[in-house]
Amino acid sequence: MTRASSFNFHDYQAGRPGFGPIRVFGDEVFHGAGCGYNMHPHHNFVICAFVLQGELTHLNTAGAGVVDQLRQGDYYVFSAGSGGKHSELSVSPEDMNAIYIWLMPNQLYRPPAYHRAHFDYRRRRDCIEQLVGDGDGALPVPQDIRVSRLVTDAGKSFPYRLRSTAHGVYVFVLEGSVNLNGTELGRRDSSGIWDVEQVELTATADATDVMIVETLMIDDDKIKKWETEQAHH
Repeated sequence: MTRASSFNFHDYQAGRPGFGPIRVFGDEVFHGAGCGYNMHPHHNFVICAFVLQGELTHLNTAGAGVVDQLRQGDYYVFSAGSGGKHSELSVSPEDMNAIYIWLMPNQLYRPPAYHRAHFDYRRRRDCIEQLVGDGDGALPVPQDIRVSRLVTDAGKSFPYRLRSTAHGVYVFVLEGSVNLNGTELGRRDSSGIWDVEQVELTATADATDVMIVETLMIDDDKIKKWETEQAHH
């Protein structure tokens, strides 16, 4: 198993402790059959996974319990709330690659919940498509956050208007390259921007694939306090 982590969280790399309520943004690969995480508990975290390659078998205890198999383009939102367990495994010989986002909810001890959907990059090109949040067809999440995805080709530009200057936007390039407000980002590069009304994304390579996460900003001291309180969960 390999993992590249954008933020400092427990044993992961040093650096910024998060972005708004986001505590983890991980680019993770399960190498072959049997790799992953056995059943383990969470509470008061929301965990999202976006499968980029391979197959992810996800078991969780939300509601009456769910056994789910996710493939390329599938994604889920698991709100552990008052307490839930889940297991995530690759059961095929092919490597599984997913982006994981963990975030703090806007209310503690909610009932656990699980939602999943599919992003078809072949049909949903050349537009910023909201996958998680309050948009039409997006998966609900108990936080002021919106996760979107943009698949497009070189030379095409897209404005992204934030809800307020109290919000920030975190942009992560899955494939290709993009110019973000004058800064060039290549494959697996990322950038966070806040205190602005709008950002401009221009693809500088064909088949560019970008994740855009907009959220209400939370200061670092609050994030560190939350991490201390949740250290054993």
